[in-house]
Amino acid sequence: MEPPTPPPQILPPPPPTGIPSKNFPIKIERIEKSPPMNFPSSGSKGKRVSLLTNHFKVTVGSNGVGDFFHYDILISYEDGREVTRKNLKMALVDKLSEVYKSELAGKSLVYDGDRSLFALGPLPQNNLEFSIVLNPVLAKCVGGNEQKRQRLSSTSKMFKLQLKFTSRISMQRRLIDCSSLRVLNAILRQQALRQGCLALHQSFFLNDTKNLIDLGGGIHGCRGFFSSFKALQGGMYLNHDVCMTTIVQSGSVVDFLIRNQNVKTPFEIDWNKARGTLKNLRFKVNHLKFEFKITGFSDRPCKEQKFSLKLGEANVETMVYDYFVKTRGIKLSFSANLPCINAGKPRKPKFFPIELCSLVPLQRYKNELTGYQTSAMIKKSSQKPEELLQFLDDTGKMIKHEAEPLLTSCGISIDGSFVQAEGRVLSAPRLIMGNGEHIFPRNGFWNIKNKKFLAPKKLENWAVVNFSTSCDIRSTCLKLAKVSSNYGMVVSPPACVIQENSKYKKKPGSVRVEVMFQQIKSRFQQNPPRFILCLLSDKKFCDLYGPWKKKTIVEFGILDQCVSSNKIDEKYLMNLMLKINAKLGGFNHTILSELTRSIPFVSKVPTMILGMEVSHASPGPTERPSIASVVGSREWPRISSYRACLRALPPKVKMIDSLFKPISEQKDAGIINELLLEFFASSGNKKPAQIIIFRNGLSTTEYKQIVKEEMDQILKACNFLEEKWRPKFTVIVSQRRHHTKFFDKSNSGANVSPGTIVDNKVCDLQCNNFYMNAHAARIGTPRPTHYHVLLDEIGFSSDDLQEVIHSLSYVFQRSNNAISEVAPVRYARLAAAKISQVIKAEKTKNASCNGQGGQLPKLHKNVSSSMFFI
Repeated sequence: MEPPTPPPQILPPPPPTGIPSKNFPIKIERIEKSPPMNFPSSGSKGKRVSLLTNHFKVTVGSNGVGDFFHYDILISYEDGREVTRKNLKMALVDKLSEVYKSELAGKSLVYDGDRSLFALGPLPQNNLEFSIVLNPVLAKCVGGNEQKRQRLSSTSKMFKLQLKFTSRISMQRRLIDCSSLRVLNAILRQQALRQGCLALHQSFFLNDTKNLIDLGGGIHGCRGFFSSFKALQGGMYLNHDVCMTTIVQSGSVVDFLIRNQNVKTPFEIDWNKARGTLKNLRFKVNHLKFEFKITGFSDRPCKEQKFSLKLGEANVETMVYDYFVKTRGIKLSFSANLPCINAGKPRKPKFFPIELCSLVPLQRYKNELTGYQTSAMIKKSSQKPEELLQFLDDTGKMIKHEAEPLLTSCGISIDGSFVQAEGRVLSAPRLIMGNGEHIFPRNGFWNIKNKKFLAPKKLENWAVVNFSTSCDIRSTCLKLAKVSSNYGMVVSPPACVIQENSKYKKKPGSVRVEVMFQQIKSRFQQNPPRFILCLLSDKKFCDLYGPWKKKTIVEFGILDQCVSSNKIDEKYLMNLMLKINAKLGGFNHTILSELTRSIPFVSKVPTMILGMEVSHASPGPTERPSIASVVGSREWPRISSYRACLRALPPKVKMIDSLFKPISEQKDAGIINELLLEFFASSGNKKPAQIIIFRNGLSTTEYKQIVKEEMDQILKACNFLEEKWRPKFTVIVSQRRHHTKFFDKSNSGANVSPGTIVDNKVCDLQCNNFYMNAHAARIGTPRPTHYHVLLDEIGFSSDDLQEVIHSLSYVFQRSNNAISEVAPVRYARLAAAKISQVIKAEKTKNASCNGQGGQLPKLHKNVSSSMFFI
C-alpha cells in the first residue's frame, strides 16, 4: 500500500520561510506489455533505390542520469481563477525554477505550456504548492537576454502554482513510448523558446530578416524549422524539416497600415478596418522599454482626446497630444489629427500617439491571405532539394539539439547524418486515349498534343459572357474550336455573346452577376443554355467568382467554365478543354487496366471508391461552417468517374456526422445513401460488394474515431437500403500534412522519381502504412502522401494495394500528369472549395452555420451528378 501523502505545504513568496521535508514520491514503474506488432510484408514490385530522408538517427544510451517525473500543474491567480495565457504560464514556471531552486532540489524542469510539468528526477514531495509574485516588469527568458514579448502585469500580482505527482517516465526503455516522446519534444520546444524563437507546436521561427518573404500588404511569410522526435519502425529518429507561417511587418504601426491598406498617407487610412487588423497585436513605445497589447483606438483625435493625469493628490484632465509634446517634450509630426492607440481596458484606457508605436517582430498574421498573397507564398517559399538539404544541415548546426543538457542527461545522442532508407519506384501505368491509342507517361507526365480524348463530348447550345474584359471574343472562340477539334470534340458556335454594360463595371460582384443573369434570361427564355463560358479579368482573384458559381451551380443548374482573359494561349486552352469535356460527362483518358478490367480486386467485383475530406474555412471576422465533402465513384468498373455530395459541419469539427441521416422510416438524407443510389443507377443496377474509403485530413490520434463513428454511420446507411447487406471495406487515411521528405541518394540528393514508395524504416509503428510519391514536383521539393491502412476486409496484398493507389493518381481528369494523391481525395477537396466560394458570396442566413452545422446551398439537380467541381 502506498503511504499517505503529506498535506501540501504552501510556500510564501520569496524569500521562503521554510524548506519542505524530503519525502520522495513513490517510484511507480509502469510496465506495459504490448502485443507483438504484425506488419504485413513490404511490397516487392518496382525498381529498388537508395534514398535519403530528413530524419536523423537517435540513440538512447544507458548513461542517462535518471527518469522524468510527471506532475500535473495548476496555475491560478490569487482568487482561484485559472491562468489561461500561455506566455504568462511559461514566465511563471521560469520564475518558479529561479526562485525556488533549492526547494525543488535543483531539479531541471520541462514545461509543455499546458497542465504538464516534467522534472528530471523526483521533487521533494508528491504534492507541492508555491506562491510567485510578478513585479510590473517584463519577465526574461531563462538563460537568454531577450525579453518576453508581453507585459505580464501593470501591478504586482501573486499567483499560485500547485504540483501533483502523476507518473514516472522511464527514458531507458528499449522502445520509447508516447510519454517519453512528449517529454523530449517539450525539451525541444523549451530550447527553441530560450533561443528567442516563435514556437507553434513543434515549428520554430527565428527573428532573422533572411527568413522573411514579402507577400505584400504588410504581411511576410516567415521560414522556420520543424523538429520532432518520432518512434518509427527503424527505431527512434529526429524529424527535421522546413516550415512556413505568416507574420505582420514589424516596425512603425503607421507604415504597416499604409502598406496593408495600400494608401499613400496616414490620413487615408480606414481606421475601422485598422481596428480589426491591429487588435491584440503587441507594440513598443519609442520612449519606453515595455511592450503593450493593442485593444483599440481612441474615439477622438490625439489633440482632442483627454485622459486623467495624476498630479500629487489631484487628477487633472489633459489632452494626450499636450501631455506628450509639452510635458514629456516629445516631438510629434503628424499624430495630432489621428486617433491614438489604446493599450488599456474600457474603464482604464491607456493612450499613445500612433507615430510613437512600433509593432514587435514575429507576430502571427491569423487572417485569410488574399489570392495574390497565397500565390506569392507558394512561389517564393519553394526550395529545390539541394537547397532544402543545405537549409536543414545549417539549421541543425545552429540550433544544436545534441548539445541541449536535458537531452544529454537522458542519454540521448543525435547522429548528424541524414538517414538512408530503401525505396522502390513503380512503373507508371499505361494510359489510353481516343482511337485506342496507348500512352506511356514519362517522369509523371504525358503529352496530349494531337491526341483525341477517350470519350469526347459535343458542346452545343452554349453562350459566352464577358465581364468587361478586353478579350477578342471572336478570336477566342475560333481558337477554342480549333483546339477542341484536335482533341476530337465538336464545338458549335456560341448561341450568343453577352457583354456587360460598362456602367456596372465598378459595382459589387454580386450586383454585376445579378444584372448579367437578367440578360441571360432575356436571351434564353425558352431553352436555357447548357453551358456558359465566363470571361473574367482574373478568375483567381476576382470578386465575381463566388457570386457567379452561386448562380450557375445552385440557382440555375448550368454547367460553366470561368476563364482568365489575360492568360489565354494554346496551353491554357488545352487545360480548359480537359475541364470542359469532363464537366460535360466525357472522359479525357484513363488507365488501360480500367478498360481491360485488370485492376486488382476492383475490376472483377463491383467496387465503390469514396474520397472523404472535411474542409475548414480560413480565419476571418466571422466563422463559416466547415464542409464535409465526399465523392463516390460511379459507372463501375470505371474508377475515373465521380459524384460529389456536400454537407455543412460546425466550424472546425473534423468528424462527418451526416453520412447517415434517417428522416423517416423510409428515407435517409445522408451522404452515403445518395452516393450508393448513384452507384447503383449508373452501374447496371449493381450494388457495391466492396467499398474502398480514402479519408483525408486526420491525425493519428483520430484514427479510432473514424472507425468507430464514421464507419458505424456507413454500415447503418447500407443496412437502411437493404437489411443484412454488408459489403467488405478497406479504410485508408491519406495524409499530406506531415514533415517527411525523400531525396535520391544516387543523384546528389535530387528529387525522387514519380512512383517512389517507402514502406519501411521511417514508417509509423501503428498499422500498415507507407509513403508514396506519385508525382513529379513542378517547383521545389515534392512531399509524398502518407497512407495508413486502418481496415482491410477486402484482403489486399501490399503490392496490389500500392498498385491501386498508384493508378488512382493517374486518372485525374483535368491534367496530363500524375498528381500527389489519389484522384477521389483531390476531387473531394475541389468540390469543397467550389461550395466554399458560394458560401462567401451568400449574404443570407442559410449559408451560416448554427450549432448543428447549418445548411449548405443545395446544388441544382441539373449539375449534382456531374463533375462540376473539376
